[in-house]
Amino acid sequence: MEQWAEIRRRVLTGEATKRDILRETGMHWTTLKKILMYATPPGYRQTVKRQKPKLGPHLKWICEVLAADKGLPKKQRHTAMRIWERLVQERGYTGSYTVVREAVREIRRTSGEVFMPLRHSPGEAQVDFFQALAKMGGVLRKVHVFCMALTYSDMFFVMAFPRECSEAFWEGHVRAFEFFGGVPRRISYDNLKIAVKAIVGCHERKLTDGFLQLASHYLFKYHFCTVRRANEKGVVEVMGKYARSHFMVPVPVVPDFGALNEGLREHCWNEQFRRLRGKGACKKELWKEERFLPLPEAEFDACRIQAGRANSLSLVRFQDNDYSVPVAYAHHELVVKGYVDQIVICSRDGKRIASHPRNWGREQVSYDPCHYLPLLDRKPGALDFAEPLFAFDLPECFDLLRRRLEHQKGHEGTKEYINVLRLLEKHPIERVRAAVKKTASLTYPSSDVVKMYCQPEEHPEVPVFHLDGREHLKSVKIFSPDLGSYQCLQERRA
Repeated sequence: MEQWAEIRRRVLTGEATKRDILRETGMHWTTLKKILMYATPPGYRQTVKRQKPKLGPHLKWICEVLAADKGLPKKQRHTAMRIWERLVQERGYTGSYTVVREAVREIRRTSGEVFMPLRHSPGEAQVDFFQALAKMGGVLRKVHVFCMALTYSDMFFVMAFPRECSEAFWEGHVRAFEFFGGVPRRISYDNLKIAVKAIVGCHERKLTDGFLQLASHYLFKYHFCTVRRANEKGVVEVMGKYARSHFMVPVPVVPDFGALNEGLREHCWNEQFRRLRGKGACKKELWKEERFLPLPEAEFDACRIQAGRANSLSLVRFQDNDYSVPVAYAHHELVVKGYVDQIVICSRDGKRIASHPRNWGREQVSYDPCHYLPLLDRKPGALDFAEPLFAFDLPECFDLLRRRLEHQKGHEGTKEYINVLRLLEKHPIERVRAAVKKTASLTYPSSDVVKMYCQPEEHPEVPVFHLDGREHLKSVKIFSPDLGSYQCLQERRA
């Protein structure tokens, strides 16, 4: 540009002639003519599009192929190479692959879909799931992340789950409403199977009972996007990508889902201090302008309820996994509640009888050893072979007590040891462990002594008789025993 301006100044002011400039620079006279004609370099000025004699007759066919591909899965669409191969095989094309590749790239670029900018009102939200990786317990695994975004303030909430299922969908809503401090008036969804049983036409949906229960509890309006039109909930799509690239890069290393979700919640909370381009205030100020429905007094019970029957092994099945119940409920009809993090088993009258951490694998069994301890009274021979009891992580003092009891009392000692184990049904293992250690110092230990030591600390360790409140016994005198008399009896016997 500096040379361009200097040449124009010298020639147009008469300081130098055109012949002088051509002699000095060695440029062509047409170049000098262009410099004098334009104040700035005009750039590329081709007015007639260059013809493509070989590919031109096939461009319409290529456009039709690419347009038909838009309705197919991405992995089964034509590549530029496949289009070139078909042109050669089916249409007798004799040109190069490079020309076809450039033409395909240009057609795809200029035929992209155009979207309408939308205006979002306070009190609206969008929901979606996305996937990410996390190193949990030393194992790299895929997690499914629930995301709810407020379209007006751009505040959002994310929570990770082992699987994308109804329980995760419900729990995500409950925790998101709790995080936002209210319920959005209108929520937009994709056509996920958790909420939609069937799609009828363009806008009609048959909804699942679980989703209708959620909507009935929180009273929000719902909207479902047109099929394959994720742009209708573009805010949550963008927020999901942002959360994955900012909150989960590098891959988080956590012990469990509790720690992962605690970190994600903290990241979401800190988002309120960020200001987005085009917004007049930070997210915190816009968050205050959101119009929410009040939270109901009772929290939604985010669980899948299923009827079941305990079998002869005192196990009840839920989602292809087995969970133990007390042996007293074997062969009984029960109700199983599946939460994201636990399984709660109740009797038909609503009494809670068992709970287990939830298994997300297949064909797994969760035992609570205490459920099977009453059965040992009738089947003591199963003590060493009962699979549920292998889940007990008992201290070494228990094994020492068992050996002493069986050495002193034989088979009755085994029953005594079973009575000690049954104390775990009522007392925490730490208290029973302390009682067993105290009993170990005795010459003749027994389950009754262990039971006595298991009493709460406010009770004395050794019962002591007091005369307080028993004044009528104060006049009674008890004489010390005469050990000499006993010695006389021993001599007579000899």
